[in-house]
Amino acid sequence: MEASFHVLVLLMYLHCAAGFNNCLKILPDSIDKIYVEVGTDFTATCCLQDDSHHTSDDIEWKLDNISLPKHLYHKINATAVSVTFTVSQDMRGFLTCFTSQKSLSYVNPCMYGIFLEKGYLPSKPKNLSCLALQEGSNFSPNLRCFWNPGNRDTLLNTTYTLHASLDYGFEQSTPTSFQHVCTERLARNCTVNLSTFPVHIGLRVWVTVSDALGSVNSDELLRESFAFAKPNPPDVQVLADVIYSTVMVEWKHHISNIELRYVIRYCQAGSSVWTEVSEESTEISSESFRLQALQPYTLYDVQMRCIVKNHQSYWSDWSRNATNRTAEAKPASKPDLWRIIQSTSDSRNVTLLWKAPVKANGIILRYDLKITMKKDSKFKEVITSVDHDPHRLYQTYSMELSAKTMASIEIIAASSAGVSPKATLVIPLSNQDPSGVERLSWSLRDGQLWVEWMPPVANLLRLSEYLLEWEKVSLDDHQRDKHWQRVKANVNSTTLTGHFEPFKRYNISVYPVYTLQKYTQAGRPVTTAAYTQQGPPLEGPTANITKSKKTSAEVKWTEIPLHRQQGFITNYTIFYKTGNVEKSVTVNSDNRSCVLTNLTSESEYGVHVMASTVAGSRNGTDFNFKTQKYADGEVEVIVVLVCLSFLFITVFIIMLFLRKRETIKQLLWPQVPDPSVSSIAHWSPDFPVKANIPKEDVSVVEVDVFDGKSLCEEDKAVLPLKKDKYMSEEHSSGIGGSSCMSSPRHSVSDSDEGDSGQTTTSTVQYSSVVASGYKGQTPNHQPPVFARSESTQPLLDCEEHPEHLHDSRNSYFRRAKGVELGGLVQEGEESNESSLTFCPMEEMSPIVEDPPTPCYMPQQNSYRPQ
Repeated sequence: MEASFHVLVLLMYLHCAAGFNNCLKILPDSIDKIYVEVGTDFTATCCLQDDSHHTSDDIEWKLDNISLPKHLYHKINATAVSVTFTVSQDMRGFLTCFTSQKSLSYVNPCMYGIFLEKGYLPSKPKNLSCLALQEGSNFSPNLRCFWNPGNRDTLLNTTYTLHASLDYGFEQSTPTSFQHVCTERLARNCTVNLSTFPVHIGLRVWVTVSDALGSVNSDELLRESFAFAKPNPPDVQVLADVIYSTVMVEWKHHISNIELRYVIRYCQAGSSVWTEVSEESTEISSESFRLQALQPYTLYDVQMRCIVKNHQSYWSDWSRNATNRTAEAKPASKPDLWRIIQSTSDSRNVTLLWKAPVKANGIILRYDLKITMKKDSKFKEVITSVDHDPHRLYQTYSMELSAKTMASIEIIAASSAGVSPKATLVIPLSNQDPSGVERLSWSLRDGQLWVEWMPPVANLLRLSEYLLEWEKVSLDDHQRDKHWQRVKANVNSTTLTGHFEPFKRYNISVYPVYTLQKYTQAGRPVTTAAYTQQGPPLEGPTANITKSKKTSAEVKWTEIPLHRQQGFITNYTIFYKTGNVEKSVTVNSDNRSCVLTNLTSESEYGVHVMASTVAGSRNGTDFNFKTQKYADGEVEVIVVLVCLSFLFITVFIIMLFLRKRETIKQLLWPQVPDPSVSSIAHWSPDFPVKANIPKEDVSVVEVDVFDGKSLCEEDKAVLPLKKDKYMSEEHSSGIGGSSCMSSPRHSVSDSDEGDSGQTTTSTVQYSSVVASGYKGQTPNHQPPVFARSESTQPLLDCEEHPEHLHDSRNSYFRRAKGVELGGLVQEGEESNESSLTFCPMEEMSPIVEDPPTPCYMPQQNSYRPQ
C-alpha cells in the first residue's frame, strides 16, 4: 500500500513539473510523509511565491482529489490561505493546493501537494510482570516480561523496548541498564538478558512503546531480584507405613544456597478434592513429612510445590503425582445386603445379593452367611461361606423357601486383617410384607433421574431407611443387573447415582426398610418405569387386517419390543389410503386394534400404523387389503330370497300343471285312437273308401295273446263254434291275400270249458294298411298295401258276445288319429265272413312284455271288407 502511494505521489510531481508552475508552497512541508493522528484537526497553509501572478482568492484546496469546502478556508493575507480539517480513519492522505484558472486564463496554473499518513498514539502497556525460571541449580539470567498492550492498533509501525536496570541502593551509583527491542505491532511479551541473575539486588523493569506520532512508558516494576524467581517443583516420593496405615512423603532440594518453603497436598486416587498441609507443618522438616489420618488400604496421590523463602516470589508448579497405598485394616462397614424373591404357588425362590463393604479397608477374601429358617415353631440353621469375586458387581446366594417359612439372614465380610460388622435381613412369610411408600414419581434434573415419593402409612415397625432399586429392561431377564442405593428415613427424594444409558427403559422400585430388634425387613415395593432420554422408535408396529367387511375393517398390530421403543409410546396413528385419498385415525397407546369405518366396498386400501413418542414417530410396514362386495348377512339374504323365489316359482308351475294337466297331456302325449270304439268293418283290399275321407297310414299294433284264462266270457261261449276256422292253417284273413292265422304255431284247445282256453305260445300275424291318400288327398283306387308282422304273444279269448265288440273300450288296439275304418261283420251274416273280437283290459295280465294282440275268433270263412 505504501509503495503504491509513493508511486502516485511521484507521478503527480512529474505531472506538476511538466504542466504546472511551482508558484505555491504548503506549510508544513516535507518530501516524506507527514504523520497525523486520527480524530485531531490538521492545519496546512498555502503560500504564493513572489513571482506568482495569482492572489489568495485564486487558491483552492483538495484532499484525495476532492475539493474541501470553502468554510474550512482561512485567508491570512493576500498571498496565504490556510485550511483546517479533521483527520478521519478512511482518509487516504494526499493534500494539494491549486490556483484557480478563471482570473488569469493566460497564466499557467500552479499546484503543490503533501502526503499525510494517519495513525494513533501508542497505548500505555499495563499489568507488567516478569519472572526468571530455574535452570539447573540456579535461576536463569533471561528475564521474561509480560504486559497488556491494549486492543487498539496504532496503524503505524510500533516498537516495544523492554528496559531493566540493577539498583544497587548506593547514592551516586550508576545503575547497570539492559534493554531489548521488540518490533511487533502489538507485542505482549519480551525477554531481556541480564548476563547473570542478580542475587539480593534491586531490579527495575519497565516498557517503552513508540511510533511516528510519539511514545509512552509503562509503570516501573521495582523489586528485589528473588521476587522475579520461579523455582521448579521438587521431586516427590511416597512410602507406605504398614504398621500405622500412614504414608511418608520425601523430597529433595534442587537449588543450592537458597532456602525454600514447601506445601504438600494429597487426595484419594481419582478424586479431585485435595487436602493441603499448611506451610508451618512442613517447616519442621525440610526433606520429609508423614501424612496421618488416612483411610486403610487406599491409594493416595501426593503433590508438592515450593517458593523462595522470605520473598514474595512465584510459587513453582505442582509436582507430578506420587501415588501409594496405605496398609490394610479390618472392614469398618458391613456388607450391603439385599434380596430378590420370586414366588410360586407353594414356594419362593430367594436370591441373596450383597456388595462389598464401602469401607473394606483391605481385600475381602470371603463372606460368612448364617441363615435361620423357622416353620411351625421348628428352626433350621444353615451356615456357609462364599468366596469374594472381585470381577462381579455383587455376590449372590440362592435358596428355596416355602410360603410358610420365615428366614433371617446374617452376613459378615472377612479380610486378612479381620471381619466386618454384621448385616441382617428378615424374609417374612408369604404376603406378609409391611406397607410400601405412596405416590412414587420421577423426573429429569440436569440429565439425572430424580425420584420422589411419599412416606408409607403409619405402622408398628420403625422406619430406618429407604432402598431404591433399578434395573435396565432387556430381552434376557437373566442378564439384568440389579442396582440399589440407600437413603435415610427422613429423605423423600433423591438422585439415582449410576450410569444410565439413553433411550433405554429402567424399572425403578422404592422399598421402605424397617427395623425389628436387630434385624431389618423390607416393605412392599412400588415400581415405575423411566427414561433418562427418549427418542423415536427404532421400528414401527407390525399390523394386519383381521376382519374385512363391506364398509369397515379391523386393524390389529403387535407392540414394539421394549428395547426398540426408545421411549414411552404416546399414541398410535393408523393411515389408510385408497387412490389419492388418505385418512388417519389416532388411538391411545394402550390400544392394539382399531376399526376403520366408512370405507368403500370392493376397494383396495393401503394401510400402515405409526407409533409416536415425545421425541418422534416411526411408521410400520405398509400392507394392502380389499373390502368385501357384500356386507355380513347380505349374501344370506340374497340366497334366502333366491331360494324363496325359486320355491314360489316351482309351486306356481306345479299348480299350473295340476290346473292345466289335461291340456298339457294333450300337448305332450296326443291321444291314440281306441280300436274298441272304431268302426272298422271290413279289411278287404277292395273295400270301398269314402272319397271325402283322406286315407292315412295305419301302424302295426301288436297285441299279446294270453292264455285261455284271460279270455272274455263271451269269447268262451263262441269258442267252440270258431275252433275249426281258428285252427285252420289254410284260411287266410282276406286282407292282402295273407292270413293272420297262417302260422302253424297257432293252437287252440277243443274244450268248451272256460278254464280250458289255454293255448301254447303262438305267433300272431298283424297287418298294416298303407292308404293311397292322406288327409283329404284323393286316393288312387289302387288296392292298399298290407305289411305283415309276427308276434309270439298268445291270443286272448273274449267273454263278451260278438255283437258287443264295437262297444268295448278295454281293448289294447289303438286307432291311428283321423282314420275311420268300416264296421265289423256281425255274427249271423254270411258264412264267408269272419268275426273280430277284442280282449278287455281288465282281464289282461299285469305284465305285458310285448304290445297287445287282438283276439281273432275265426269263422268258417275269412272276413273281408264289404
